[in-house]
Amino acid sequence: MPVVELKGVSKRFGKVVASSDIDLRIEDGEYVTILGPAGCGKTTLIRMIAGILEPSEGQVLIGGRDMSGIPIEERDIGYVFQNIALFPHLNMLENVSYGPIVKDMSEEDRQTIPVRYLELVNLLDRMKVFPSALSGGEQQKVALARALASGARLLLLDEPLSALDARVRMDLRYELRRITKDLGLTVLHVTHDQEEAMTVSDRIVLMRNGRIVESNTPEMMYRAPKELFTANFIGETNLLAGVVVENRDDRTLVEVRDGTVVEAQPSKFEPGDAVVISVRPERVHALEEGLNAVVRTMSFMGTYIRITAEADSEDILGFDVPVPRGRDFNIGDNVHLGWSMASALLYPRPPGGIAEAVKLE
Repeated sequence: MPVVELKGVSKRFGKVVASSDIDLRIEDGEYVTILGPAGCGKTTLIRMIAGILEPSEGQVLIGGRDMSGIPIEERDIGYVFQNIALFPHLNMLENVSYGPIVKDMSEEDRQTIPVRYLELVNLLDRMKVFPSALSGGEQQKVALARALASGARLLLLDEPLSALDARVRMDLRYELRRITKDLGLTVLHVTHDQEEAMTVSDRIVLMRNGRIVESNTPEMMYRAPKELFTANFIGETNLLAGVVVENRDDRTLVEVRDGTVVEAQPSKFEPGDAVVISVRPERVHALEEGLNAVVRTMSFMGTYIRITAEADSEDILGFDVPVPRGRDFNIGDNVHLGWSMASALLYPRPPGGIAEAVKLE
């Protein structure tokens, strides 16, 4: 039985629908990230699981038990907030001891458990220090240790890294993944940061406008997204409008706006169907033949140069070139761009247009 299950869960604040008809299963030991733009309903969802908010409709079950009317302190969860909510008048050891004391654990557990988890987050040598003397990253590690010390098997993380510096966020991603997997915990992690979600998750649940758009592993969300919004939101991609001209067993031929015919993966589309092609920048290459385009910008990205070019079709395409080869290009150069058939995914063209279909609000 799943540790967490949501059945038809909705939440309304007056006329505003924050979450709508959510069905979600989180299995024992799974690390699931709820990802999406600001205002999509992520935090509302995790607060309903925690018991901070009650659903307007539907059920939240933890361990098969209906949580209707059950307060947060009786749900056996650990919760780490976005704003680092440590007790400022208590030192690190006293902060982490809070859970064992509130849960009336034995005197031995009160002594050993806080030490164990401070050691797990590599802060045992600072256990007598007060929060004001710690960095933001260290404070969030203590908040994690405090949540773990409660003994909960379900850990809820609400934007736990968003208030931290970029380098600290990167380091703590790996720490979160390592610690929770070592302990065999079930984790629900809310974030708007797609790189964070890709790094820590077994599975990503993408939300938009209060609904779940798609759910899959990080690799499949990037390599084979089922929805156009997902393709655009996860990573970076080029989107081109076109019309199917031929559908073969091994590929689909699509005519883009300048009349060039390009290849895409096999599909169920029929000739004449209006479609959108999605192809990642790292899959686009300068070739002898292809879409005619003019280089507009060049950006050094470390190991590669990101080049954007304006095609005759008026599409703007990005493509990545290793640093040594990137020096062969200059702004204003004419290039021919193409990709392998397997790199191009097809989606039905939305009636309201591509921009409307992928916008974040």
